[in-house]
Amino acid sequence: MVKPVDATQTSAWNELKKLNDNLQVDFRSWFDDDPQRVEKHSYAAGDLFVDLSKSFMTDEIKAALLNLAREVNVVERRDAMFSGEKINVTEGRAVLHTALRQPEGNSVLVDGEDVVSGVHEVLAKIFEFAERVRSGEWCGITGRPIQTIVNIGIGGSDLGPVMAYEALKPYVAENLECRFISNIDPTDLGEKLRGIDPETVLFIVASKTFTTLETLTNARQARAWLLEEFEARGIDADGAVAKHFVAVSTNLKKVAEFGIDPANSFGFWDWVGGRYSVGSAVGTSLAVAIGPQGFADFLGGFNTMDEHFRHAEPSQNVPLLMGLLNVFYCNFRGAATHVVLPYSQYLHRFPAYLQQLTMESNGKRVRWDGTPVTSSTGEVFWGEPGTNGQHAFYQLIHQGTQLIPADFIAFSNPTYALKDGEADQHELFLGNFFGQTKALAFGKTEDEVRAEGAREEIVSARVFPGNKPTTSIMAPALTPSVLGQLIALYEHITFVQGIVWGIDSFDQWGVELGKQMANQLTKAVAGDEEELAKQDLSTRALIEFYRDTRF
Repeated sequence: MVKPVDATQTSAWNELKKLNDNLQVDFRSWFDDDPQRVEKHSYAAGDLFVDLSKSFMTDEIKAALLNLAREVNVVERRDAMFSGEKINVTEGRAVLHTALRQPEGNSVLVDGEDVVSGVHEVLAKIFEFAERVRSGEWCGITGRPIQTIVNIGIGGSDLGPVMAYEALKPYVAENLECRFISNIDPTDLGEKLRGIDPETVLFIVASKTFTTLETLTNARQARAWLLEEFEARGIDADGAVAKHFVAVSTNLKKVAEFGIDPANSFGFWDWVGGRYSVGSAVGTSLAVAIGPQGFADFLGGFNTMDEHFRHAEPSQNVPLLMGLLNVFYCNFRGAATHVVLPYSQYLHRFPAYLQQLTMESNGKRVRWDGTPVTSSTGEVFWGEPGTNGQHAFYQLIHQGTQLIPADFIAFSNPTYALKDGEADQHELFLGNFFGQTKALAFGKTEDEVRAEGAREEIVSARVFPGNKPTTSIMAPALTPSVLGQLIALYEHITFVQGIVWGIDSFDQWGVELGKQMANQLTKAVAGDEEELAKQDLSTRALIEFYRDTRF
C-alpha cells in the first residue's frame, strides 16, 4: 500500500498557513489594482468557462496550492486511478468510473481484463434495448408499447438517473415519461404509481446484488401492484413480469427468481461506485429516455472533462484548482459548507446529486491506511436553483457570519426563449446570476447606503460586507455533453480533495451501521417483545409510541 502523505506536514501547508494569516480579502482593491485578475483566474475546460476571479485565489495562494498538490502526489494518484490500480484500498478495488466513458478501442486492464471492451459490450446491449423500447418493438403483455418507465433504485441507482433525466428533459422522447422510486416509505411508491397504465409501464430494477433492502421491497410491491391491476382488468398475467420488468444487476440467479428474464439484465462492475455509476447500466432509464445518441453524447462529455483533468497543465487544470481551492476554504478559512446554485430549473436535482458524490466520498475520519485524519475533511454540500434560493437562504450568504463558498452555474442559451414585449426573460434571469456574484464580491459600504438616503439608524443593517467567495461556471447550453462535463468536473474536484486529506474517497462504510441496525430492529417494530426488550431506553420508547398510535 502506498501511504498517504500527511498534507499538514508539508512545506506547502505551512506556506498556506502564513498566507492565510496575512490574507486581507478586498475584492474592490484586488480588481482595481490588478486589471489582469479576471484573465489570470479564468479557465476553459471543454465547453465550460470557469471564473475564479471572485474566489480567494491570489497568485501566491495558487502557487502554494499547486505545490501542495505536488507534495501530496495528486498527479500520481490521478494516474493510478485512470490506469486501474486498486486505489480503493478498504475494498481492494480499482476505481474506474472513467472507463465507462472511454472511447471504444481504448484499453484499460484490471486483473488482466480489458474493462473498456466490456463496457462497450454492455453499452451495445443497453442501446439495442433502448431502441426497441423507443420504436415500440418492445411491448407489454397486451401488445401495447411502453409509455412510462419506472426506475426502482436507491442512492447512486436513483440520484444520478433522476438528476440527469430532469436535467435533460428537452431531449426526452415525446412518447415517454420516466418516474423514479427510491424511498422505502410506501408513500413514494404509491404516489409514483398513481395514474400509470399497467399495460404500458416498464420497471427497471437497479441493484447490483439484487439484495438491496429498499429496492427489492419496492420492486416486490410494484410486481404485486402490476399483477393485481391485470387481474382486475381480466388480463392473463402469465409472463407479465418478464414483459414489464428488466434489471440492472449482476446477480442473474436472483433476477430470474424474481421473474425477470436474465437476458434482460444489464450488468456493471465492482470498480464502479454507486455514486459514480450514472454512466453505467444504472443509467439505462436515461438511455431509453434520451436515446442512444443522447446517452453517447452524455458519456462523451464525461470523457472531455476526464481528458482535461488528465492532460491539462496544473496551472490551467480546472478540477485540480477547484479542488485545491475547496481545501483552502475548508482547512484554512473554516468553511463548513459549500453551496451550489444552478441558474437552471432543469438542474434542480444537481445539488442533491452532489451531496452524495461529495459527502459520501469525503465524509471520512481515517486515512486510507487506517490512521486518523490530520485535518478537517469534507464539507456539507447543499443548494437550490436560482432565483428560488435568492428568496430563501441567500440572506445568510450575503450578511451572515459564516463563510459559505458558492458555485454559480448558468447557460447562455435557454430552452425556452420567452419575451413579454418588454423583457427577455432569460436576460432577466441571467441578470440575477451576474448580479448575485457581483453583490457577494463587492458588497455595499456605509457611505453607499447613506447616499441612497437611508436613515442613520438602519445604515448598518443595509451594509453588505462583500468579499464573499464565488466561482462562476458558464456554458453555451445545457446539453447531454455539458451535463456530463459538469458531473465529471465535480467527481474530479472530490478526488483532489480526498487525495490532499489522504482518505479513500471510494468506500462508504459509514452507511452500513444504520442499515444493519434497521434490519435488527424490524422484528421489534413488528411486535417481537424479546427483541424490544434488548433495545436502549430511547429506541424502546419510540417503538412503543409507534405501536400505541398506529391506526
